[in-house]
Amino acid sequence: MKLKATNITKSYNNCNVIQNVNINLDEGEIVSLLGISGVGKTTVFNILSGLVKPDVGKVFLEDKDITGIPGNVSYMLQKDQLFEFKTIIDNISLPLIIKGIRKEEARSIARSYLDKFGLENCEKSYPKQLSGGMRQRAAFLRTYLFSSEVALLDEPFSALDPFTKYNMYRWYLDIIKDIRLSTMFISHDIDEAILLSNRIYIMAGNPGEIVAEIKIINKPDDIIKFTLEEEFIKYKKQIIEAMNSYQN
Repeated sequence: MKLKATNITKSYNNCNVIQNVNINLDEGEIVSLLGISGVGKTTVFNILSGLVKPDVGKVFLEDKDITGIPGNVSYMLQKDQLFEFKTIIDNISLPLIIKGIRKEEARSIARSYLDKFGLENCEKSYPKQLSGGMRQRAAFLRTYLFSSEVALLDEPFSALDPFTKYNMYRWYLDIIKDIRLSTMFISHDIDEAILLSNRIYIMAGNPGEIVAEIKIINKPDDIIKFTLEEEFIKYKKQIIEAMNSYQN
């Protein structure tokens, strides 16, 4: 088990936002946190990343207690957060420089990943010169260089158009297999969660809590074809029923 949160509860202004959240992420696994807006998904991620300390509960990276301690796992926000005045290589190498690596060495390390992340010939480009998909790949590489063990991604594909989004899904699944990064991502999109995840946590309620866990098995490599298959529809119905039954 790579990352684990046990009995996480957090309140603001004496009002519980989330309660008794228990989730885990295994090595090399892709897990999604699915739920409507305002249910507390981002609060969970802020706690997992160490940016916020829970009122109750603990967060562990393998056997290390990282509760309330930032800098142990990488966290990619919904927007790519690239600095428009910096070249792509300088954007990507920034986490390494923050860690104390000299600029030229950091650039050299970042440069070695450009081809793998589909950013060849983009080293001297600025973010405004890149497509939406390429910007997301650059942001993801920067996230990976911050921590090559665990990445938290907050709706990483929501800003993309549908065509670009499906291309990014394919790329994302391929690169995750290659680099063996354990990832957990927030989503409001049921289809996206099914297509990308090994497991899905469904979050609902006020305060928010985990109400169901669904394992996605026997998923084919062709994710576009999978959306038309009966098995995909069964997963979708299962998720919708789980969410509706809790709301009712």
